[in-house]
Amino acid sequence: MSRFEHHELDLGPDARPGEAEALLALADRLERGRPVPSAGFRGELRRQLLARVPSRPARPHRLGALIGAYTGSGALLLAVAVLGVAGVGPLAAG
Repeated sequence: MSRFEHHELDLGPDARPGEAEALLALADRLERGRPVPSAGFRGELRRQLLARVPSRPARPHRLGALIGAYTGSGALLLAVAVLGVAGVGPLAAG
């Protein structure tokens, strides 16, 4: 059985009668004939991929300083925007 339904096919107004059924049959045939890697290959691939990934990602050395810098610069940019909306400062509409 296909995972697609007739209402999911967007064939357009110029589609011939029976075209949807033919496409659904083709999708079924392609899905059934799709090669699947063996379980041994998939297991070995998983082991190799997991061996490359560190158990826990490393934190930046100065994480607190980075958080403070981003928070401070964000607050400063918001303050400049508020001043601009109020009509004061370098971004004032005028």
